[in-house]
Amino acid sequence: MPRILLVEDESIIRSELRRLLAREGHDVAEAQSVREAEEEHDLASFDLVITDVRLPGAPGTDLIGSSAAHGVPVLVMTSYATVRSAVDVMKRGAVDYLSKPFEHDELLALVERILSRPRTAAEAPAAPAARVDGGAFEGLIGRSAAMREVEARLRKVAPTDATVLVLGESGTGKELVAAAIHRMSRRSGRAFVPVNCAAIPEGLIESELFGHERGAFTGATSAHAGLVEAADGGTLFLDEIGELPQSAQARLLRFLQTGEVRHVGSTRARKVSVRLVAATHRDLAAMVQAGTFRSDLYFRLRVIEVRLPPLRERGDDALALASHFITEGSRKAGRPVPALSPDAEKAIMTHSWPGNVRELENAIERALILSDGGTITAELLGLEAEEESRGAAQAQLPSDVSLEEYFRRFVLENQDTMTETELAKRLGISRKTLWERRQRMGLSRSK
Repeated sequence: MPRILLVEDESIIRSELRRLLAREGHDVAEAQSVREAEEEHDLASFDLVITDVRLPGAPGTDLIGSSAAHGVPVLVMTSYATVRSAVDVMKRGAVDYLSKPFEHDELLALVERILSRPRTAAEAPAAPAARVDGGAFEGLIGRSAAMREVEARLRKVAPTDATVLVLGESGTGKELVAAAIHRMSRRSGRAFVPVNCAAIPEGLIESELFGHERGAFTGATSAHAGLVEAADGGTLFLDEIGELPQSAQARLLRFLQTGEVRHVGSTRARKVSVRLVAATHRDLAAMVQAGTFRSDLYFRLRVIEVRLPPLRERGDDALALASHFITEGSRKAGRPVPALSPDAEKAIMTHSWPGNVRELENAIERALILSDGGTITAELLGLEAEEESRGAAQAQLPSDVSLEEYFRRFVLENQDTMTETELAKRLGISRKTLWERRQRMGLSRSK
């Protein structure tokens, strides 16, 4: 039975959370302060510590990396989650954080994910980002509602052998999703073969995918097994499948229908067992209408669709991703981890990120190269200026105002002059996320 230490000075909250965790089969101990936690409990005997930040005496963050805890993961709860403090908590080594008020299901899901990780991973310094999951979802970072929806769908589809079509703008992380599907599948012990269809010359794509026999074409001096065969027993990931030429589309459709591979120049077919994940930033339905993509192949591919949200619709995930890239880049370069200045945080939150996560990663890499190692400023990020209306909407965000409070102020001050679509756009979130936050904060729109 997992042991959890709950450190919270509000007795009502502490009792409620203890009952909630106990109902899930956890052995829960309590403390009202850091001092009580350290003096009355053997911290190293717990599997997880959940602590509030503001406690009598020392802050709950003092438990992160405590020598008495011997690497026990610490989950931080706070009602004062400013942009900077949330990132700082993760930098100090917290395994994750929750902003009050939170849903009970959100806490339970997070606790389950943390406890399911190998202890060796928990003992390592936590990356300063809120990962969707520490194992199967490696590299997918963020706790926005949009990313939780993606996670839920991946958990359902990954254990099956269903063909998956991943849709999303360039730079949203489609290959990371494909790799996560493979890791969570029963094929995880076999090969994961990624193929960028746009990077292979049109005249070679069929040979590369399906192999060829000696003499099949000029230059074919020996037989060659294709990438589909290389993925036998595992997963084949066809990125940018919208760029596949018509002739290769026909061969791929035949393979999906029969499970057989026939080399170019051969009359014999071979059975293979391959799970296919395809991805594109193109509108395949429009391509079908235009006659540039086969309708029968399109319907074969979209057994399950996974749509990745653009970064501009993921809210606070942008800061979590930025912090992750800063830490990883600094570690590789063997340099101290610099902090983000308030103006850099503001720039990250207000930029529309047309290049999505890839653009953010490149901006952080550029800033790390140009910085002196102390602080990353907005100027070092080198982001293109946004339209004035968008900049004006968030220009007044002080560094010590919580994201929740800023959201409340902005909605109340502008909802009589803006539509829901305009509000969501100015806040850099989706209409669905705007609605969810309204409901949670009791800010229903007046009719």
